[in-house]
Amino acid sequence: MLSFVLFAFVASITPGPTNILVLSNSARYGIWASLPIILGACMGAAALVLLVGTGVGRSLIEVPAAQPIMSFVGLAWLTWLAWKIFNSSTAVINSDKSRPRLGFFGAASLQVVNPKTWMMALAVVSVFSQGSVAVAVLALVFFLISLPCLACWALLGAGSARLLDSERAMRWFNRGMALLLLVSAWAGFLY
Repeated sequence: MLSFVLFAFVASITPGPTNILVLSNSARYGIWASLPIILGACMGAAALVLLVGTGVGRSLIEVPAAQPIMSFVGLAWLTWLAWKIFNSSTAVINSDKSRPRLGFFGAASLQVVNPKTWMMALAVVSVFSQGSVAVAVLALVFFLISLPCLACWALLGAGSARLLDSERAMRWFNRGMALLLLVSAWAGFLY
């Protein structure tokens, strides 16, 4: 179990599309607005582990056209999100408390098309599971470990908010986050 805990920690804390979206949203809208994204992403990833572990995900992977279509849809969605972040408002954060673009269901469904999450779920099931009960325990443990990991990204984003006190700083932050999201999405797609 210790080796799985370490794996779950590394899979959750390392940069990827979800982590970058949490960082960007918490910097822009605050930690509280990022909580639905964190919960949605963690529940979506845990649900994917369950799906893969119970065979539903494996069946989907065995359909030859499913994986390229899912990868393309995920890449298109992440590219669109990067474009939206790149072009989002440069209003100073303290005066811009509009609603974040990605919520609980958006973050949960992002996990279905996120190549990093699929690779993690496949690794969990193929390396660490020993039956359907074990898969449920692994999904729960993964959920519990990923929550504080994504919360760290939210804290990092909220901490950076005080540095974003001008339109110019916000513009560069938006562009930087958009480019990081694009790089992480395309790197996952190409490799």
